Amino acid sequence: MTKRLSRLIAILTQLQSKRIVKAQEIADRFGISLRTVYRDMQALTEAGIPIGSEAGVGYFLIDGYSLPPVSFTEAEANALITAGKLIEQRGEKSLSAGFNEALLKVRSVLRGSEKDDAEFLNSRISASVPLNPATKNHYLSDIQSAIVNNRIIQITYHSIYKDEKSSRKLEPLGIYFTDENWILVAYCRLRQDLREFRLDRITGFLITAERFNQPDFVFRDYFEKQINKSKPC
Repeated sequence: MTKRLSRLIAILTQLQSKRIVKAQEIADRFGISLRTVYRDMQALTEAGIPIGSEAGVGYFLIDGYSLPPVSFTEAEANALITAGKLIEQRGEKSLSAGFNEALLKVRSVLRGSEKDDAEFLNSRISASVPLNPATKNHYLSDIQSAIVNNRIIQITYHSIYKDEKSSRKLEPLGIYFTDENWILVAYCRLRQDLREFRLDRITGFLITAERFNQPDFVFRDYFEKQINKSKPC
């Protein structure tokens, strides 16, 4: 449902970018069938969006309709700038490119004086460099995608304790950050139990086409169970 909603919003933006947009253009952009395009256009029309069409030509927005401009408060823009610095400092290459593109879009809708303020703040914020810099993680964004889409991942993992590599199929459930490292919590099909994996120890990674049923998973409950396990009997 969330995926379709995101696509409908993106289609609406695409309709604003040209006078007429062909159904095939939409299908090619999102990798969907023409039948799905027709259903999406019907859904937008039923939602009250004034969409016109010309047989054999394409779709267009009725003159006078446009999406309301996105606006950000100064505090919201500053929060995003600060978050960008933290991502940059942590070495999250898989996230930094996408975040920087998003930040450019944010700045593009700021008023002139707000753009100057944002640029000034950007030059005055620096995330401190730790004595032991965080290891750069290249799979964080892909793991996030696998969690959201319930996809099995195949990894090659270098165990820090046994100093050996193993191949694992995992059902990714969540990730958290601690001690300068990102940790993946996943159901390991090899061990048939929940396990934790440091992202910097993953030397090979693949999102498979196989899906799994996402169980209820709450970090608070998970951490409580871990603490109870470590308590002496």
